[in-house]
Amino acid sequence: MDATKKQIAIYRRMTPDRRWQEARRLYAFARELKAAALRSFHPEWNEATVREEVRKAFLYAHT
Repeated sequence: MDATKKQIAIYRRMTPDRRWQEARRLYAFARELKAAALRSFHPEWNEATVREEVRKAFLYAHT
């Protein structure tokens, strides 16, 4: 079984509440990664600027 099929099987065994918790955890982690990248690219930015840019990145993200 490949990794994708294993992951799907794991999600199917989760309760809806547990899947929601996992989605929220992954979303928070994605925001943390974006903030870390922005801090790396723009060390002169203060935390308020980083938070605002993260907010904008997720608000205006396109697929």
